Amino acid sequence: MTEIHPIAHFRSPFGSKFGIPKQSGLVKNVPGHIVFEPAYRSKDALRGIDKFDFLWLIWHFSANKHTPNSLVVRPPLLGGNAKMGVFATRSPFRPNGLGLSSVQLEQVEWDTNNGPVIHVLGADLMDGTPIFDIKPYITYTDCHEGARSGFVDRTAITRLEVSIPQPFQACFSPNELQTLCEVLALDPRPHYQDNPLKVYGMSFMDKDVRFVVSSEGLLTVVDVVQV
Repeated sequence: MTEIHPIAHFRSPFGSKFGIPKQSGLVKNVPGHIVFEPAYRSKDALRGIDKFDFLWLIWHFSANKHTPNSLVVRPPLLGGNAKMGVFATRSPFRPNGLGLSSVQLEQVEWDTNNGPVIHVLGADLMDGTPIFDIKPYITYTDCHEGARSGFVDRTAITRLEVSIPQPFQACFSPNELQTLCEVLALDPRPHYQDNPLKVYGMSFMDKDVRFVVSSEGLLTVVDVVQV
């Protein structure tokens, strides 16, 4: 069997897996960039890539430390109440721990101390995630209009109302604040937790964002702590 090794690592505003959007593109303006391993820091390796608008990233669920012990999972979109086959989902708990994300290519920074760096938007990757491969998104093969999406078609994504008091808004730039609001609206909590008194903490932009969620579905930020 051929071994695969990371060609790059992802730099992300998410310091832990808690709070990361569960699919790429759900929060379109989440910034991130790809830093290549020394062996792949070549402009030739990226020749022509800046002519594409989107890329596929193949990566490792590196934060999952335990071996999956079941071939059925409980998708969060279904509230954690229904079981589906692992290969009918995008669950991170899978035999080979490989992730697949479609991201928007924002720009290529060709000359840095780390060689060429790819800046992207909309990724669902944690900071430090190993990337095994990058492929261009090609419209005529990768876009299938009218295709069915299984249980996803029958289950709408719900979003919370988000309140961030003014003192905490000042901790972020306008773009960061907008992105944070969109991330929090997706409800970062585990599907099995619904305690309005519990304070949750999410790593975002080197800060710990702490929040509560009321029984009425209002998420309120109660503190922001520099990490």
